[in-house]
Amino acid sequence: MTAIAEPTWSVPTSLSPSRVESFLSCPLAFRFASIEKLPDPPTQATTKGSLVHRALELLFLHPAADRTPARLDQCIDEAIAEYQVHPDFTHLQLGGDDARRFFAECREIAANYMTMEDPRTIKAIGLELKLEAPVGDITLRGIIDRLDLLPDGRLVVTDYKTGRAPSQNFEKKSLSGVHFYAFMCESVFGVIPAAVRLMYLKSGEIITATPSAQSTKFMTTRTAAVWKAVATACERDDFRARPSTLCNYCAYQRWCPEYGGDPSKAAIEAPVVLAPTVGPELSL
Repeated sequence: MTAIAEPTWSVPTSLSPSRVESFLSCPLAFRFASIEKLPDPPTQATTKGSLVHRALELLFLHPAADRTPARLDQCIDEAIAEYQVHPDFTHLQLGGDDARRFFAECREIAANYMTMEDPRTIKAIGLELKLEAPVGDITLRGIIDRLDLLPDGRLVVTDYKTGRAPSQNFEKKSLSGVHFYAFMCESVFGVIPAAVRLMYLKSGEIITATPSAQSTKFMTTRTAAVWKAVATACERDDFRARPSTLCNYCAYQRWCPEYGGDPSKAAIEAPVVLAPTVGPELSL
C-alpha cells in the first residue's frame, strides 16, 4: 500500500476576498502572509485607509441629523488621536512635518466624502460588518464597510476606497471583491443587495454595480477554484512568484527568488526584519 504524503503546508480553512486576490496576484506573497503568517507591516497607504475608514465609521455612529461637515471634522480629529498611538501609524516612524502632512492628507480624503453624498439621508444598518459564509469546504470571511437599508427595504453594500479609481479596463476587477460581499449578504440575510458601490474618496468617483444570482454564483465558483489551487500549491510546495508592479510595494521582496532571495529564510528573518517599531513622539 502506498502512503499518501501529507501536504507540505497546512491548507487554509478560510479565505477573504483580499486573500483570494493576493493568491491570484502572487502565490509566493500569499504563502508568506497567509500560510506562514509572517508579519505584514503597514504602509502609509494602508494606514491612511484605516484611519479614514475609522473617521467615517465614527460619523455614522451619530444620529442622521447630526452627520454634518462639522461633525465629520470632529470624527476625523478623534480618529487622528486614536492613530497617533496606533501601531499601524507608529510603525511608519513619521515625525514632525511628515506626520503633519500624513494626517492632513487623511483629513482631506475623509472630508471629501461630504461632496459625494448626504450622510443624513443614509440609513446604515451595519458598520464594519463582519460576515462569513460557507463555500464548499472553506469559509469565506470579510468585512463590509457599510450596509445600507433603502426606504423600499432593499440593501446596498458600500465600500470606501482611499486609493485611485481604476481605469475602465480594470473597473470590473475592482468590483469583484464587492461581489463577494453581495454573495455573503445573500448567504447571511437571504437576499442579494440591490447594488454594490465603491466610493473613491480621493477623486470623488462612485462605481456602482447591480449584482445578480449569476454574479454571486460566479463568486462561489471562482472562490472554490482558487481554494483548490491553494490546496494544490500547499501539497506540492509550489508557490511561485508572479512579478508585477505590485513587487515595488511588497514587504517580502528580499526573500523572493525573482530578486535573488531565498524563500526558506523568510520564516526566520522576517519576524526580526519586519518587527513593529515604536515611532517618534508626536507634537502636532
